[in-house]
Amino acid sequence: MTDTSTETATGTPPGTAAGATAGRARLTYVPAQTSAPAPAPRNGGVVPMSLRSVHFVMPGGVDDPAAPSGGNAYDRRVRLDLPGFGWRVRALPVAGDWPRPDAAARAELARVLRRLPDGAVVLLDGLVACGVPEVVVPEAERLRMAVLVHLPLGDETGLDPAVAAGLDARERAVLRAVPAVVATSDWAVRRLVSHHGLDPGRVHVAAPGADIAPLAPGTDGVSRLLCVAAVTPRKGQHRLVEALAAVADLPWSCVCVGGLGQDPQYVGRLRALIARHGLEDRLVLAGPRAGTELDATYSTADLMVLTSYAETYGMAVTEALARGIPVLATDVGGLPEAVGRAPDGGVPGILVPPEDPVALAAELRGWFGEADVRRRLKAAARGRRAALDGWATTARSLAGVLHRLPSEPRRVA
Repeated sequence: MTDTSTETATGTPPGTAAGATAGRARLTYVPAQTSAPAPAPRNGGVVPMSLRSVHFVMPGGVDDPAAPSGGNAYDRRVRLDLPGFGWRVRALPVAGDWPRPDAAARAELARVLRRLPDGAVVLLDGLVACGVPEVVVPEAERLRMAVLVHLPLGDETGLDPAVAAGLDARERAVLRAVPAVVATSDWAVRRLVSHHGLDPGRVHVAAPGADIAPLAPGTDGVSRLLCVAAVTPRKGQHRLVEALAAVADLPWSCVCVGGLGQDPQYVGRLRALIARHGLEDRLVLAGPRAGTELDATYSTADLMVLTSYAETYGMAVTEALARGIPVLATDVGGLPEAVGRAPDGGVPGILVPPEDPVALAAELRGWFGEADVRRRLKAAARGRRAALDGWATTARSLAGVLHRLPSEPRRVA
């Protein structure tokens, strides 16, 4: 979630973990989850006898276990859950190097859209749609389109400024042409509305859900760190390495789970940095894991660490919280929403600035050195676990957006 330089969540930067007073000052700025739960469907959750159809255009690699991503996981899950809320999903994966496809991929997307009947309801993954306005915008005249934005294209870390500006302009053209845009957090809605000048009434939120899992027993309650993220510049694992090198005297071990194929040059630099600090035996780049293997990895974790430069939400955070694992993450984008609060107001995580490995190292020292901090975070993580929304809430929100699309596109009307 899918997810950039970005705006950061509001609030004062956190300090160190030492001391109860400092801890309260540090943690209080994480926003509470104030939005009311979505109402139950009128049919009580029973699948309707007659389903409407939605054509879901998504990246060709959405089901590839070797290339996991939050966006792919989101697409797969809502594809399964939307029928429970009145929508039969016809998946239309389109292969290509999105969002900058070659001519063959653009032609295939054009062919896929052209074959759909006038007035068809189409949900497009923004990774596919937002980089090719020359293909999508003309079809918005006859199709009832909604675009699902996992991450604004120009927010990807490491892009050449000219490339980022070009992607940004292309995305703006697409999002202004369709009647509905779906984002994955309240922060992302505000970002898209302000950045692209969109009508707020056309931009909706359908935050990722979480499947509650058994409580993770952890290792010794403190020392096993886990990072779940594709190894790319946006996920900032080099900052994690720098922070861990600064606390090499502490008895930590860390497993980084995530794809290694998106940016091989960055992976190479990261391996060199790990070796330079002599951390090869303590910090493992494990590659992608899924299913029972990923569950087993989570079960050994004492603390989730995520050092992203940008996230629209942060599904890895809620996956950890769904197992009662506290979180240490960067204060960017929608991550404060993902961290959230337990029903009693407790905060299950600590947020640090994204470009500050010194602050990250200080919080790690606090985690190891302050038993009260650990107890408070773990209790809040268990409380947050019980309050997380499931994927049914996500599918219900998305189904509501599809139901509210204009009854006829402009050309047909």
